[in-house]
Amino acid sequence: MDKLTVAISSRALFDMEESHRVYVEEGVEAYCRYQIDHEDEMLDEGSAFSLVKKLLALNDKDVDKPKVEVVLLSKNSADTGLRVFNSIQARDLNISRAAFTSGDTPYRYVKPFAVDLFLSTDAQDVKEALEMGYAAATIVPAKVSNKNNDQLRIAFDGDAVIFSDDSERIYKERGLKAFVASEKKSAQEPMPGGPFKDFLSALHRIQASFPVDESPIRTALVTARSAPAHERVIRTLRAWDIRIDEALFLGGMDKGEFLKAFDADMFFDDQLVHCESASEHVSTGHVPHGIANLVKKGS
Repeated sequence: MDKLTVAISSRALFDMEESHRVYVEEGVEAYCRYQIDHEDEMLDEGSAFSLVKKLLALNDKDVDKPKVEVVLLSKNSADTGLRVFNSIQARDLNISRAAFTSGDTPYRYVKPFAVDLFLSTDAQDVKEALEMGYAAATIVPAKVSNKNNDQLRIAFDGDAVIFSDDSERIYKERGLKAFVASEKKSAQEPMPGGPFKDFLSALHRIQASFPVDESPIRTALVTARSAPAHERVIRTLRAWDIRIDEALFLGGMDKGEFLKAFDADMFFDDQLVHCESASEHVSTGHVPHGIANLVKKGS
């Protein structure tokens, strides 16, 4: 089984808001001095820290066959990035590969590292990675993390995340009635995959290597869809031979409380308004993909 590879930016992994403030207000030189002066001070956990820690913990299940690798992609220089690596070592995270790009965009290293998922706080880098065909999300600032259990729990929106945005386009352009009619008509036809299909498939491969009742990973689909639009979702996942542990068809209800009840380490959604609401309860990644993220002319 190939390893699941996740690339993460330093600001997604650690809380670097203070040093980023120095960069924005005082410039590059002041930022460099600040990082070097504080390089022996351990950085606090960032919004994606819990996710990364639990991903790496999957390797403890079979140390001879690691299932996950995490790579650091950082706009720091190697010099200023020393503080980041010191914090990685202090937190006992098994991260050994990294790219430090001294302010240049690091997304171009997603392909050489054979990344399955890219997490960053830079929306433009994330968009570029998505356009290259990789699962990617912008981490939404949040002060929450899942420390209630050791199981890795990841939740996904459906349309424009796991699935393509074809159905969502019908809803946006022609309304709910046309959407429901289209989904009923196409109920037997699997939907095309979205940007996170391959990542979900990779998680499923890891899950399949454990007995169902001993899996260290639990997944959930949390969608605004409701009956009768649920049928096509179920048949699509069946056609892909991908297991989803929980499926919540909310019919437009707010997702936040459900994600909190699921105890998600990370939730991925294409609509920023849902991400901002969800981030009050769980760590969240915005997937800037599909019709909901098209910039309207004149705006």
